[in-house]
Amino acid sequence: MPLLQINTNISIEDSTTLAKDASRIVSDMLGKSESYVMVMVNADASLIFAGSEEASAHLKLKSLGLDESKTADYSAHLCSFIQNTLGILPSRIYIEFSSPERHMWGWDGNTF
Repeated sequence: MPLLQINTNISIEDSTTLAKDASRIVSDMLGKSESYVMVMVNADASLIFAGSEEASAHLKLKSLGLDESKTADYSAHLCSFIQNTLGILPSRIYIEFSSPERHMWGWDGNTF
């Protein structure tokens, strides 16, 4: 049920490894089984931030029951991860958090 989408304007040599590492981080960060975590990586996107083509990223973290009181912690973890793995400064990263209602998240021919 957690979904992390990573969009960036830089090239990524090994997006599969990035996705696997991100999957583990999201699982640990949210305390949810990795068997439900999905990670999507979109590199080389046309992405302009603050009028600049410098390395930047837009992340979306969506999960059922996302604890709104912890989004600052999630932001710190995810920005640190992106900076350490892709070299993108946290000041060049936006993160969008969302927590849909259970009936608005489908899986396996049903909803949660």
